Amino acid sequence: MTLIADSGSTKTDWALVLPTAVLYCHTQGINPFHQTEEQIRSVLDGELLHHLDAKDVRYVRFYGSGVRPECEAPMESLLRETFPRAIEVEAHSDLLGAARALCGRNDGIASILGTGANSCLYDGRQIVRNTPALGYILGDEGSGAVLGKRFLHDLYGGVLSEEIRCQFESETGLSLPELINRVYRQPLANRFLASLSEFIHRHLEEEPALQTLVRQNFIDFLRLHIAPYGRRDLPVSFVGSIAWHYQVQLREATDECGYQFGTVLKSPLEGLIDYHLT
Repeated sequence: MTLIADSGSTKTDWALVLPTAVLYCHTQGINPFHQTEEQIRSVLDGELLHHLDAKDVRYVRFYGSGVRPECEAPMESLLRETFPRAIEVEAHSDLLGAARALCGRNDGIASILGTGANSCLYDGRQIVRNTPALGYILGDEGSGAVLGKRFLHDLYGGVLSEEIRCQFESETGLSLPELINRVYRQPLANRFLASLSEFIHRHLEEEPALQTLVRQNFIDFLRLHIAPYGRRDLPVSFVGSIAWHYQVQLREATDECGYQFGTVLKSPLEGLIDYHLT
């Protein structure tokens, strides 16, 4: 009986794999890099144990954002406190979770394209190389945050049409001063920028300029973050909301850059279940 987790800073998806069924539940996000041990205990004991019985769990496989190498042992220790009967407890990064979900036990290149972006070269078991994403200010090409940033640049820089700008301001109720305030003076600017993807996706089919914007964001990701691996022989696979919703443009960019297009998943959880049970 295996408990598998895919955790972000906002939400954690859990799957308890029983002999005859899979029980799914959700809690607040867990990020050991940003949260204290007491905060994590509060989520595990105060939320997770309302959904399942600790004595049913024999194996724990936790994957999450913020699980850096120095955070693995403390996170595993907290999980052992919650599940004292568990035989094995593991805590790993969300990037390794993405790689195992996408590639299984095969070599490949795995990418996360959501609010942020990341990638790795994977040998069927572990990450063997990673090009740092650097965040949406210094990097994160391919992400929703960078897509939103470039959209606003083109919208108010005259690259996109006046019609698109008027439509955007009408539908969202946002003006340029408000946008400047949200990006420079309010917290979580990366999430706000990524949220602009909703407008872009809604008008994608009617506006070729938006399709070009999305495709170029992916081309830059492949050029800056995938090309350094030097492995055009391996498929490039993707997980995350941006990859999922823009699969057509992602495939076009991958083909244009000369890479093999692999698998696209919206969430890694089902792939992680397959990985750990086969």
